[in-house]
Amino acid sequence: MIIGSTREGRMGGRVGRWFVERAGEREDMAVTAVDLADFDFPGSYPAAATAAMRLFARRVDEAEAFVVVTPEYNHSFPASLKQAIDYAYDEWRAKPVGFVSYGCRSTGMHAVDQLRTVFTALHAVTVSGVVALDLLCGGPAPAAEDQLRRDATVMLDQLGWWGLTLRDGRAARPYTC
Repeated sequence: MIIGSTREGRMGGRVGRWFVERAGEREDMAVTAVDLADFDFPGSYPAAATAAMRLFARRVDEAEAFVVVTPEYNHSFPASLKQAIDYAYDEWRAKPVGFVSYGCRSTGMHAVDQLRTVFTALHAVTVSGVVALDLLCGGPAPAAEDQLRRDATVMLDQLGWWGLTLRDGRAARPYTC
């Protein structure tokens, strides 16, 4: 799971912890949280590969599937997330990506729509299930918790299926397109 926002005072950490708790209830997956706030990416691209960039790309390479936790900023996703996605390039290929999005009075779906386009260009497969939170100025409404849990289950089921299927496919026939 990648927490895509690095802004001070962000909700990404809280939303990411909520999601890790949900995913941790499953026995068929192991979840590792990667917080972009823990990485010091260079301010320009292209740049000489830094230790942070190499570590991030290695984590992407080792994973079988991804969940991107993203806020919606101005009908899009954060620049920090785009920068991280661009630094890992081939590592995304033929792997599934799911989304947990959030916003205040927005569920972050504009950001998800744009991320789908970016990941398609990188030959990743985005799953249709999304966990979309309307933060309502501080956190999801208690009544929404049951629906969010169902959404997380659907998305994780899809990621699990695609993760196994694409892993087996890459092993049988390496993806070189």
